[in-house]
Amino acid sequence: MQIIDYIVLCGYFAIMILIGLWAMRRVRDQEDYFMGGRGFGKVMQTFAAFGAGTGAHEPVQVGRTVWTSGLSGVWSALMWLFVTPIYWITAVWYRRMRHLTLGDWFVERYQSRPLGVAYTMFAIVFYMFYLSTMFSAIAKFAVPLLELETGLFGLELRYTLIPLIAGVVMIYGVLGGLTAAYWTDLIQGIFILILSVLLIPYGLWLLCSKFAAESGESMMKGFSIMHDRISEDHFSLFTGPSSGEFPVQYIISLSLLGMVGIVVQPHFIATGGGSAKSEDEARIGLVVGNFLKRLCTVGWAITALIALALLSGSSEIAGDPDQVWGVAAREILGPMNLGLVGLMLACLLAAMMSSADTYMIVTSALVVRNVYAAYINPNADEKKYVFVGRLTGLLIIMGAVIVSLMYSDVFGQFKMAMELPILFAAPFWVGMYWRRVNARAVWATICVSLLIFFVLPVAIPTVRPDLRSHSTLATTTDRITKTFVRDATKSDVERYQAWVEASDSLNKKFDESQRSSPEYLARQKLLSQSPPEAILGEPIEISLRSGGVAIFWRNGVEAISESGGSLGPPRFELVSENEIDGVQVRVERVIGDVRGKGALNLDFIAYSILGVDLSTVSKATLETLRLPSRLLTPFFVLIAFSYVTRRESQGVLDRYFAKMNTPVDPDPDQDKKNLEAAFANPDSTAGKKIFPNSDWEFTRPSRMDWLGFLGCCLVCFLVIGFLTWLAGLGST
Repeated sequence: MQIIDYIVLCGYFAIMILIGLWAMRRVRDQEDYFMGGRGFGKVMQTFAAFGAGTGAHEPVQVGRTVWTSGLSGVWSALMWLFVTPIYWITAVWYRRMRHLTLGDWFVERYQSRPLGVAYTMFAIVFYMFYLSTMFSAIAKFAVPLLELETGLFGLELRYTLIPLIAGVVMIYGVLGGLTAAYWTDLIQGIFILILSVLLIPYGLWLLCSKFAAESGESMMKGFSIMHDRISEDHFSLFTGPSSGEFPVQYIISLSLLGMVGIVVQPHFIATGGGSAKSEDEARIGLVVGNFLKRLCTVGWAITALIALALLSGSSEIAGDPDQVWGVAAREILGPMNLGLVGLMLACLLAAMMSSADTYMIVTSALVVRNVYAAYINPNADEKKYVFVGRLTGLLIIMGAVIVSLMYSDVFGQFKMAMELPILFAAPFWVGMYWRRVNARAVWATICVSLLIFFVLPVAIPTVRPDLRSHSTLATTTDRITKTFVRDATKSDVERYQAWVEASDSLNKKFDESQRSSPEYLARQKLLSQSPPEAILGEPIEISLRSGGVAIFWRNGVEAISESGGSLGPPRFELVSENEIDGVQVRVERVIGDVRGKGALNLDFIAYSILGVDLSTVSKATLETLRLPSRLLTPFFVLIAFSYVTRRESQGVLDRYFAKMNTPVDPDPDQDKKNLEAAFANPDSTAGKKIFPNSDWEFTRPSRMDWLGFLGCCLVCFLVIGFLTWLAGLGST
């Protein structure tokens, strides 16, 4: 980075802090601080949903998965695409709740203040992990841009950079509340749009200038060069040898898990519609904002393909694919010395900060409303509540920083955060539509889910460590190597050279005494499977290895000696070898004594008891098979316990569903009158029910409900078509 880049970056930070100072003067009470006075229109709601839903980890994540898996890697972020139509329905819920937090909703619906506390604890843990992915991604992006590996006191750069970024977020977010967050989201949303497209034209022009036969070629020629340098199997969205990491069944499972869990992510009470002027603003803001994000994902995927064509010889990326974005920004924008590298870093910071500020404020609202006001100081004035909210926001960001500094696996942290919402998803969905569900059933569901999915998998092997080496449990899926022949492309030649350089660099950096360190082992794992040595235009053997992953242990298995000492990765022996449609398939099975590591997968033990052979399935299929238990178990437990426990007060339920069936009036005074009329005569809203005189509260959808939902579904397919068309430009 040059001086002009640092000027751009400092200017961005200064603007964010000034907005926080300006917004602080507008905060008078909790509703101002936590909901911005519920006065936001379509534009502000759109960029709030866009900013809060777009994290810094996603461009980095897409860059990595497209680099390693081809275009199909885009599903690591595009998995949310088919969830978007649901937002057209749920946005109305959040506005009709008329609450400051989703914890308030749980308290009202189930008449249980302790549930509000439990939800608050979930939110704190969830956002610490979710925000940590963004801080880790920023560090991965910034290292190649700043061209530094160490920061203050000789520590890794991330130990300096992450606290600095967190400090800026805390200043403007803590001072100005949701108003500051939304105004900065508007500005940062524009930055994110720039981030998503900036590297595409410059990258295509650089491809032309470096590899075109004649000077002065058009930008469109860059697409042809991209296809010339990368094998065609990398451009397949669903199939092909490089798409094994994200097959169709895995995409479907991720989408379903996201759809069920997204509704209870705590920030949705604000960005999902709760802070909007009306229901229309809520719907349009949430849906349009998230479709903007889907289009940005298209831009990230095309950028990653351009980087693959342009930088396949990069030893930095060969050693750590998380650095795709950082290296691409430096190599493409750096030579122009126009401040664009600083702008790119500011754009990625915007993607992180626009999410972090909203998450911080929403979580602090939960602590204030459901813990402090409910149990500690219910008679405090508004200034006191706002002060406690600001203090809590500091703690949330600090917790996320600590998690980020402890772990640096961006996708691993993301998957951990994705699974946490299953604790509250079933009580939310069922509570929206069924009167019979009650607080006792909800507590049973939370406890059972917590035990099965989070506590017992860790506790059982702790109590019974001998299970780790049990012959049935300490096994893996078959390791399958598929080998086929195609002509070597230019990127194949360069990737092999980059792998050699990265391996040599790693061995020079770490001497023999350091090669047992976690950092060395992590980098060595990235380089464990070498690309084939290639000569341009000559046939090469492409070997794609999959499987060989532990079935019952989340952190894999290791070979052990007779004395129980670790011997490193397990050994495999050949089981079969045959040819299918020109592809040589080699199947190997683990041999020798092995020991499981990490938590135990209880759901896979259930599959084994039922006689399902998991040894032949792929890693993606294993991940897919985790879906039924995580999605269905909480719903079964909740419904079963609801039938054997006492239902909630009829009067409380009548009041709640009368409110949820009363449309929001943009005028607060008129809305209050409408609610009072509905509460006085709850039966007046019952006529909208599809199943009258029953416990089911499904209401007849309006014309706007149907048309909006179907329109959203159509846009989903248009986004896929647009991505496929872009990726196909320049192909022969």
